[in-house]
Amino acid sequence: MSGFQREDGFARGGRALVVLPEIGAHSRSTEARLDEAAGLARAIHLDVVEKIGFRLRAPKAATLIGAGQVEHLAEQVRLAEAELVVVDAAVTPIQQRNLEKALGAKVIDRTGLILEIFGERAATAEGRLQVELAHLDYQAGRLVRSWTHLERQRGGFGFLGGPGETQIEADRRMIRDRMAKLRRELDQVSRTRGLHRERRRRAPWPVVALVGYTNAGKSTLFNRMTGAEVMAQDLLFATLDPTMRHIRLPGIDKAILSDTVGFVSDLPTQLVAAFRATLEEVTTADIIVHVRDIAHPDSEAQAGDVDHVLTEIGATGPDGVPVLEAWNKIDALDEEAREAVLAEAARRDDVVTVSALTGEGVDGLGRALADRLNRGARVHHLALDPADGAAIAWLHQHGEVLARCDGETAVELDVRLSEADWARFGARGEETRAEPAGE
Repeated sequence: MSGFQREDGFARGGRALVVLPEIGAHSRSTEARLDEAAGLARAIHLDVVEKIGFRLRAPKAATLIGAGQVEHLAEQVRLAEAELVVVDAAVTPIQQRNLEKALGAKVIDRTGLILEIFGERAATAEGRLQVELAHLDYQAGRLVRSWTHLERQRGGFGFLGGPGETQIEADRRMIRDRMAKLRRELDQVSRTRGLHRERRRRAPWPVVALVGYTNAGKSTLFNRMTGAEVMAQDLLFATLDPTMRHIRLPGIDKAILSDTVGFVSDLPTQLVAAFRATLEEVTTADIIVHVRDIAHPDSEAQAGDVDHVLTEIGATGPDGVPVLEAWNKIDALDEEAREAVLAEAARRDDVVTVSALTGEGVDGLGRALADRLNRGARVHHLALDPADGAAIAWLHQHGEVLARCDGETAVELDVRLSEADWARFGARGEETRAEPAGE
């Protein structure tokens, strides 16, 4: 397979065959799952030449799929001249080795495929550290290539090339040492990120986090709302590292909009653990916008996968962050489906319909966000030093000033503020005399 290997780990345009072993019931159709697996393969520039689904009664310890299915798959690999077989399931090291011998092609499972995508997309130092740690954790039991040149490998290095030297014990020791070093570096990054979060928490701006299944249109919506040019393509995991920009909302002069990595079903546990520090950005937001591709046939199942990850990282729940759903891609619906979606959204108070591509409904999303950020507002009576112009200006920008009396020694104001903004005002460290005046 030397023609398949590339210096950064894989070859663009390599011929790949996608296989889906189905075990038990699943919320998604076979076709939809195969399409998603093929999309993941294309995300690392593989040429998907065939998609095959197998129904399994039980996984085989040696090869995952049955002997007859292995023979059929080997014939399909030969006919398609495939260099790589992507198995959309978890494959053990033994199963991987046996399948590679039987098929005469390299084998990669779902976890390895997603790790490969993340490795290519990680743009920041933290992202590369997280990907490399997850990759090493995954590779520790496989050792499919030489680990004697770790210092020359980038974060998120590939493993689609052929096996190198074994040196099992030495390699395992190198992996353990490297993982320990990465964890120390990530701990430092996590502490720095925590300081940044604390600084933002004290800052006078609410934070809105966009989350959603990969390819739901988050980055397109982010660009539409901010005027930014974040990479947005019809491609799974088009963006990886979180991006933040300032936006204006009705009655809110400044808010921070954060675009996070897209989620996917069966997200590898190594990645959830490695990217926990990044995902924690979501847990400290004032509101989460769950962007859904409402035109996708598996929209409900995708939403369930996103909700599962949000629950796992502690972002949602009784004491979690409020969630507003943005049903995106309504422009892709036919008239009948569009009417049904709009009617369903109208019956709910936690849903806004939008088209990030055309801009339809985006203003309504802004108003809905402003309403929720201002929900629970109370009127507070404050007496401020007349020289404290910054505090007075802040209150005018972030609250509704109902009354103002300028005296020689104090400026008295009645201001309606949300609970979050009231907390932010207090965190600014202003020396004010403040008493709730009631509604």
